[in-house]
Amino acid sequence: MSKREIDLEQLVDHVVTPEASELERRAEVSLRPSTLSDFVGQRDLVGHLQVVLGSARARNQCCDHLLFAGPPGLGKTSLASIVAAEMGSGFRVTSGPVLSRPGDLAALLTDLQDGDVLFIDELHRLPRAVEEVLYPAMEDLRLDVMIGRGPSARSIRLDLPNFTLVGATTRTGLVAAPLRDRFGFIGQLDLYEVDELTLIAQRSAGLLNVALDPQAAAIIASRSRGTPRIANRLLRRVRDYASVKGHEKLNAQVATDALLLFGIDEFGLDKIDRRILTLLCDQFAAQPVGLTTLAHACGEEPFTIEDAYEPYLLRAGLMVRTPRGRVATERAYEHLGIQPKTGGLF
Repeated sequence: MSKREIDLEQLVDHVVTPEASELERRAEVSLRPSTLSDFVGQRDLVGHLQVVLGSARARNQCCDHLLFAGPPGLGKTSLASIVAAEMGSGFRVTSGPVLSRPGDLAALLTDLQDGDVLFIDELHRLPRAVEEVLYPAMEDLRLDVMIGRGPSARSIRLDLPNFTLVGATTRTGLVAAPLRDRFGFIGQLDLYEVDELTLIAQRSAGLLNVALDPQAAAIIASRSRGTPRIANRLLRRVRDYASVKGHEKLNAQVATDALLLFGIDEFGLDKIDRRILTLLCDQFAAQPVGLTTLAHACGEEPFTIEDAYEPYLLRAGLMVRTPRGRVATERAYEHLGIQPKTGGLF
């Protein structure tokens, strides 16, 4: 293995995955927009929020509970913080897995101040018992608490301050229908267009005090899988490359060289994406492959393949799922430069 291959092996590990680590999440906070006017993309959703929030401000009331749904990295957390900023309210953040017991949620709700915005990320991962506590809290601003056990147990009712619950989920179908129906507004976030991601990359470059050419911004945007989080992450990697190589300005050539070093091709595919496609086009050519078999061949867990890699490959038209398994498309063969075997699907 050459030195360049070793460098690539060390650098491209999960560079473009939309799931961010805690450290990366902290770094992204400084790049998030603080108002609806700063938010790029999702034009229809932003327009709806302007109406909902503007009406609530005019009535001097809390806005309805809001649910944001969509793939990871599209700005659900940013929109939640914007809601609090636009309403001039306090902002409390938690997530579904953290609220493992009804008492955890009860403690959080009773600590809210009037008008606060409570943001629950990964809402679909709330335990059912915790969901039951949310129903009266969202509808009637009350909390029923059981004290004691057995025959001496009794229920007391606590009044809650006015608050707005903002939920975020990547799987709307896993949110229980009674909980979903209690949200006054449900907004679906879609993948971004390249021109929108170009604007996001340029805005982030300004916040990072980086000189970024429009052409370089377009290159980063075109390889970001329609996701602002990935665009910001690739921008930081290009900045790192330029810093190490001594480039003062990020132009198209610097961006191309940096992304090539990190193993990101023109489709935004990384090492694992290409490994999956290579297996489908070469080792398992012209035959459907089951998820477990494909995962073992890739050295990844099946749920990782299904949740982190398959969605983009399907959207990009590089792979299809059939009742018998996964199959590469003609576009995948062309992208990898592999000739379909005689008697194959194409």
